[in-house]
Amino acid sequence: MPKHKPYRKAKSKPRTIRFWMPVYIIAGAFILAAAGFITVGQMENHDSFCASCHTQPESSYFSRRAVASAVDLASDHGIKNASHCIDCHSGQGTGGRIAAEMEGAMNAVKFVTHTMVQPAVLNNAIADDNCLKCHATIFDKQDMNNHFHVFLSHWKQADPAGAATCATCHNGHNTKGDVKIMYLNEQDTTAVCQRCHATIGGGG
Repeated sequence: MPKHKPYRKAKSKPRTIRFWMPVYIIAGAFILAAAGFITVGQMENHDSFCASCHTQPESSYFSRRAVASAVDLASDHGIKNASHCIDCHSGQGTGGRIAAEMEGAMNAVKFVTHTMVQPAVLNNAIADDNCLKCHATIFDKQDMNNHFHVFLSHWKQADPAGAATCATCHNGHNTKGDVKIMYLNEQDTTAVCQRCHATIGGGG
């Protein structure tokens, strides 16, 4: 009578799929996020996409770009330089663009969940870096005709929190500016000049 071999429990094979599943999930999420970022990045090059969520007053800003002559600094940029909303509302380099898109994503969530406040709250004012992407040579002319730009760094050193930024004088969507002086509002700008003179002197 043949002897039966003692029963041995079969060794369980490594469950490769179960082991790699978290890796697959993370990789898939990363690919989806990257694809979404690239897609939204391309869509944000179209002002109509921005205006589709931002209703008022942003849709009014968008409609100004369709007119024959500019009425504010933003429409002037759009008509003369073919600039888009994202060009001014993002900082320098990849990091600046990513930060702008992250803020846009937050706005999109608020829009979808109906928690967006209109008019939109400006959490982050246009930073100087956004402007200096195109206007980096604004400080090159070192004379009294350009002293308001030249001495801006001195004001910021003396009063970092209270000093003006580019957008303090150059408000992109203000229709009360004078086209002869690049849409500056002379009364508002004079008040900014006085604040600077009061802080760092200069015979104001």
